[in-house]
Amino acid sequence: MKEKILQPVSGFWIIAFIVVFAAGGVYGANQGYDAAAAILFVLAAVLMTSITVVQPNKSVVVTFFGQYVGTISKSGLWAVIPFSVRKTVSLRVRNFNSVKLKVNDVEGNPIEIAAVVVFKVINSAKALFDVDKYMEFVEIQSETALRHVASKYPYDSFSGTGMSLRANADEIAKELAGELQDRLSLSGVEVLEARLTHLAYSTEIASTMLQRQQASAVLSARQIIVEGAVGMVDMAIKQLKESGVVELDEERKAAMINNLMVAIVSERGASPVINAGSLY
Repeated sequence: MKEKILQPVSGFWIIAFIVVFAAGGVYGANQGYDAAAAILFVLAAVLMTSITVVQPNKSVVVTFFGQYVGTISKSGLWAVIPFSVRKTVSLRVRNFNSVKLKVNDVEGNPIEIAAVVVFKVINSAKALFDVDKYMEFVEIQSETALRHVASKYPYDSFSGTGMSLRANADEIAKELAGELQDRLSLSGVEVLEARLTHLAYSTEIASTMLQRQQASAVLSARQIIVEGAVGMVDMAIKQLKESGVVELDEERKAAMINNLMVAIVSERGASPVINAGSLY
């Protein structure tokens, strides 16, 4: 539904008329003009039903006998159609914290996930008329979008390629906010931000996946150490050859490479052994 912004009459003018009519009715009643006094009292009472107060950061949606008249978005004292129905909608920024949802990631691993959604109403007519209880609509659609996004990615990418829920929190939050905006635009709600507040493996597999993460971290560290050791050994052999300090045949090179690799890669400090003889 398209929102229509009303330009209502200032309520202070209507209050002035109400006072004048009421005073005229009292005066007419005292002078014996009962019919005129009754009419003035009725007019004052009718005008009283048109007075409405709009608080800051709120809007008032006006309907008259089932027809949408418009929305008052300016705060203050206003006058609208007498006997119209007015409903107030908050325009303040709100937070919705989802409960911890248990879902399966793209690899089928059960995970726990939760998010916070920051939103506000930008179309009061849609919020009231296009959905039933827009706050409940926001809650249900937020949890649905969170489940959908969580099921598209793995919790962690052990191969180091592709996006994951743990390593790409900013990208996941941006995608979640975009999907939420598509879902909630029907209710006149603007999504300002969506962020993951909780992400963990479910308790039944948490210990197993922790061991897998530790093993993956150890393997990655070993790979870096080995790559560095190979580079250091290659550099040492090249420098010895270029300086001409010693001539190394293939067997001596193999022995030297073996000793250097053991010394560099080993987790314990190397214990040097002095060879006073010959390799042959």
